[in-house]
Amino acid sequence: MDKTKPALIEAAPFTPSESAAVYRAIRERRDMRHFCGGQVDTDVLQRLLCAAHHAPSVGYMQPWRFIRIQNHDTRVRLHALVEAERIQTARALGQRESEFMQLKVQGILEAAEVLVVALVDGRERHVFGRRTMPEMDLASAACAIQNLWLAARVEGLGMGWVSLFEPAELAALLGLPEGASPVAVLCLGPVEGYYAEPMLAQQHWAQCEALSDLVFDDTWGEASALFAHQATSSQAKGED
Repeated sequence: MDKTKPALIEAAPFTPSESAAVYRAIRERRDMRHFCGGQVDTDVLQRLLCAAHHAPSVGYMQPWRFIRIQNHDTRVRLHALVEAERIQTARALGQRESEFMQLKVQGILEAAEVLVVALVDGRERHVFGRRTMPEMDLASAACAIQNLWLAARVEGLGMGWVSLFEPAELAALLGLPEGASPVAVLCLGPVEGYYAEPMLAQQHWAQCEALSDLVFDDTWGEASALFAHQATSSQAKGED
């Protein structure tokens, strides 16, 4: 028996209704900033974290750790860290400073749950897939966050990823061991509704780029033939 060949399950596509649900979750996922308080039931939170833990990771290193912030004083201090960085970010933006300060960038005090995602200490021992690209630990953790995000949409909950903080200060606040590093503050909980389109697009901070401009064939900048028919169709209609 070939021991290098892994056990398999059937590679069958989902049913149309199952596929539609998956693509709907992807399409309707939003980075939420507005929350309604409330709570997330324990069994639901466990399902969400289980979904995160099913994420792929380079070399199967599973570098993610989740810290659930339940203490109110800790939340307040975390909120203060984010606010301090928000001001520094605004200043770094120069001409867009005042515009940025009008954006709501987090819901730490309003969300039902706050989770901090950190990279585990001792990651240097994981060489598989990281010898030339050590940042793949962060990429793996991002996959776990995305899984949690999609699962939250399935459960009818909102989630927002906050990255405005000084990592060393947050690590000290939460007592992370040396070598561990916080990478995300996740606000999670009930919301009044999902943004019809991403909030930053609605508020004209940035707009979605055309997929056809982001996919190349063979070399950088070579437009992909995948979207050639779209360009032809647009030209036929006289569109810019």
